[in-house]
Amino acid sequence: MSAKKMKLSHFTYKLPKELIADRPAIHRDDARMMVVHRETGLIEHRTVNDLLDYFEEGDCFIVNNTKVFPARMYGYKEKTNARIEVFLLRELNKETRLWDVLVDPARKIRIGNKLYFGTDEDSLVAEVIDNTTSRGRTLRFLFDGSYEEFRSKLKRLGQTPIPKYLNREADEEDKERYQTIFAKHVGAVAAPVSGLHFSKQLVKKFEIKGVELAEITLHVGLGTFRPVEVEDLSKHKMDSERLIITQEEADIANRAIDNGKKIISVGTTTMRALESSITTENKLKKFDGWTNKFIYPPHDFTIADALMTNFHPPQSTILMMTAAFTGYELLNKAYKEAIKENYRFLSYGDAMLIL
Repeated sequence: MSAKKMKLSHFTYKLPKELIADRPAIHRDDARMMVVHRETGLIEHRTVNDLLDYFEEGDCFIVNNTKVFPARMYGYKEKTNARIEVFLLRELNKETRLWDVLVDPARKIRIGNKLYFGTDEDSLVAEVIDNTTSRGRTLRFLFDGSYEEFRSKLKRLGQTPIPKYLNREADEEDKERYQTIFAKHVGAVAAPVSGLHFSKQLVKKFEIKGVELAEITLHVGLGTFRPVEVEDLSKHKMDSERLIITQEEADIANRAIDNGKKIISVGTTTMRALESSITTENKLKKFDGWTNKFIYPPHDFTIADALMTNFHPPQSTILMMTAAFTGYELLNKAYKEAIKENYRFLSYGDAMLIL
């Protein structure tokens, strides 16, 4: 099949519900790992613990160090006491406590409604001031204390934003495990899930072998997971996400490139970051801004030689990017094999290493 004819319908497959992981592996690096060799089409079945068998001294893994904040809040509407779920998407204004949010159920919320979160001792009140989309709203939190106190209160009242498809509220395990060990800079509403497979012990093995680690920051928004609703992929528009690549981290990656070593992108969020900031000499450059890059077949990748990722949902933008890197036919074959071999899918699922 010609990649030029790729449409939304090409990315449909039947994902058995029992293969959707509802909990993480007991240990981060215990997850299974399918290894896909693009040149030969060979598929191997390993574990994340075996990762370094494929790399050597001087190779460079690039990870996303964004930190997930507790973006899901449960509150009550004034007068009716109807329970409302609010998902914090983006802070619009620090001074006025203005936030872009999703609300559920959206039909019950009108401009001017007040929402109450928490209890008397530890509570917040917000007022709906705008309708941005069918589900989206703009909220102003009515809080007179300092910004630090406000953010602290949001953190206490919010929950870890585990994916909706898990059909449960987040617990203490999720608080730790839906966060990578690299997490430093708060701003994501979803975890860069490939990074969840890395443990401190695995990173120690990196140091011993002389494999480099570089970090970028891409604050994952819900746009990454927003359904594609057009058959013609060129008409889909990605939401913008905040991206920061420092000169220091770009230098680490570029040194590996200069030395003829491999660059490994840990996750599709990292891959999008790398493809968003390239010099004319095909090196990585510093970046501080927003990216809405949407990668789908065909696409010529510039920086990364390998991609570590998870198994993604049908018709998702992250599946399309993975297909662009792997090759559509080979990825199709790999997913059929993964289903046959009972790999665990989605955010808490197993890993795939594409070489």
